[in-house]
Amino acid sequence: MEDSYRLTPSTKLDPGERVEQSFQADRGAYIRDHAWLAALAMAAGMAILWAIGNPHVWTGAVGGLAAIVLRGGYVASDELKVRWDLTNQRLLGPQTRAVPLGQIKDVRILLSAVQVITTTGDKHLLKYQADREATKAALLSAASRR
Repeated sequence: MEDSYRLTPSTKLDPGERVEQSFQADRGAYIRDHAWLAALAMAAGMAILWAIGNPHVWTGAVGGLAAIVLRGGYVASDELKVRWDLTNQRLLGPQTRAVPLGQIKDVRILLSAVQVITTTGDKHLLKYQADREATKAALLSAASRR
């Protein structure tokens, strides 16, 4: 696979740097998020058809479900391979993303994802975390040591 499309960190470790923890996307969280998306898409599809006076409102549910199932199935193979590594110096993401621990300003939870915000305003998303609270705590703990 070409380096420009790696789903795991490809940044070389600095001297004395070591990986302390890795955060892999979780299949259960992925399915749960897509179930919620499907429910929303189904409701929106039905509401739109009802609003325009279509007598077959139920087809909005079928269309919404089909759209999310197809999308979820298509991108699952990539999304579930994404990995972030927390080292004693940086947070390393897919490809060459690297955030020095001292630049982590805030860590937020968004559904099953954990968002890292840097002092420069950059935002990084660790999606589909099995235990988002533990991921957030690990990142905040590492950032506080810097």
